[in-house]
Amino acid sequence: MNKVWSLLWAVAVCFSTGAWAQEVNYTPYEKFDARNDDFSVVGRTGDRLYTYHTFEKEHYLDAYNDNMDKVATVVLDFFPAKIYETRFIATPRQIIVLYQAVSGNAVIQYAAALDERGLLKNKPVKLGEVKTGLLGPTKDYFSSAVSEDKKKVLIYSLKAKGDNVSLTGKLIDEDLKIERNVTLSAQGGNNVGHGEVLLANNGNIYLPIFTPIGQRNYTDELALLCAEDDTATHTVKSVKKLLPLRDRYASRVYIKIDNVNGRVYLGGFYSEKKNGNFDGVLYAYYNMGDREWQSQRMIPFDAQIAGATGERNTARAFNDFNIKQLIIKNDGGFVMVSEESYVTNRSTFSPGFGYYSWYYPSMGQNIREYYFNDILALSYNWEGQRDWFSFVRKQQYSQEDGGRFSSYAFLNSGATLGFLFNDYDVKNSRIQLATVDESGKSDMRSFTAEGNDNPDWLPRYGKQVSAREIVVPCFRKKQICFAKVVF
Repeated sequence: MNKVWSLLWAVAVCFSTGAWAQEVNYTPYEKFDARNDDFSVVGRTGDRLYTYHTFEKEHYLDAYNDNMDKVATVVLDFFPAKIYETRFIATPRQIIVLYQAVSGNAVIQYAAALDERGLLKNKPVKLGEVKTGLLGPTKDYFSSAVSEDKKKVLIYSLKAKGDNVSLTGKLIDEDLKIERNVTLSAQGGNNVGHGEVLLANNGNIYLPIFTPIGQRNYTDELALLCAEDDTATHTVKSVKKLLPLRDRYASRVYIKIDNVNGRVYLGGFYSEKKNGNFDGVLYAYYNMGDREWQSQRMIPFDAQIAGATGERNTARAFNDFNIKQLIIKNDGGFVMVSEESYVTNRSTFSPGFGYYSWYYPSMGQNIREYYFNDILALSYNWEGQRDWFSFVRKQQYSQEDGGRFSSYAFLNSGATLGFLFNDYDVKNSRIQLATVDESGKSDMRSFTAEGNDNPDWLPRYGKQVSAREIVVPCFRKKQICFAKVVF
């Protein structure tokens, strides 16, 4: 039986209500090896909520009701023997699963559709195949992008070498039918970098590309590579749209598609010098209609924000922040959410330890250390003037785990931003919920992860499955369960 616990909190800043409840329902435990097995929160389909996990080379899709009682387990026996990577896309009527299989010296990309009961609807579709090296699969061969309405999926391979970046792939619809083959390419400076590929509901494809320069790998040339349907000829044209940087240098670029207004928003940081510190926030949007950049702004950090970081050297205070979310406000302004995070390497037989270190013990001399610290939310109005800023304070440190237990789960109710994360040191850990309301007022509350023998939560892998529900994976020794939080 799963265990249920709930707490009533008088939280004045959450979801525009004076008081609200957290109800946490746990699934039963399943056998699991945290070092070798895979897991995922799939989402809602029909009247069921699905999760995925593997154990001893078997692949399981578990179905739950609203109380997180298990109602079915589907063995994904159509998977080949060796699976390289999986991704699940849940819609109200089906689940699309993308998976890469290793066959001989090749990696093959497949897509399959499952019905509301998790059963295979038709034969899986083969979407691509590449040869591996002599040592087998050692890198990412295929990637995917999903439109916001989940009616289109792009399967692609992306290569950046020298001054050229190229993308080849297939655009498929929700019935796994290939709509068109996709080819994109562009040239930059001596070396070309790129960000994340995004897919619009209308099938347009957008990729930020940049030319790194200097010791800090800032960029002096930033562009959006676009593959857009020409409505006059119904052909897809690939164009590179440069964003004027005005002799400044950009970094940590993040893009977001607004399907309603036909825009691609871009956020980032900028520096006045190619090897300097971050001096402020970069913001602009690309209009799909006239295919031009608009509303570009470079907003310097002010002394009040720099002083609030708590850093002795305020000039360097923002250099390790990475943009995680970009929320567009009704007045044309925006809220940018970033998190301080970085990785270090150290050669020692005496590494540091965190609360979760025993999950990934390392006996090697070279230790990778993961740091995930403060979250910063910055709000600006449509004129580029700062409305408010808010810090969510945290310090998270781990080794050799990719930061699995660190960072946060993000919730957006419209009026309030929520951040769910582990607050831990060497001996203790607790789950924290920080909220920031529309005026920038913040609140921090903690709750003990009671029930189900106190598992260890992994908030960064959580998925918001409805307006007020999030599902978070949890480990306990060699077991896995999932917690559904209802706000």
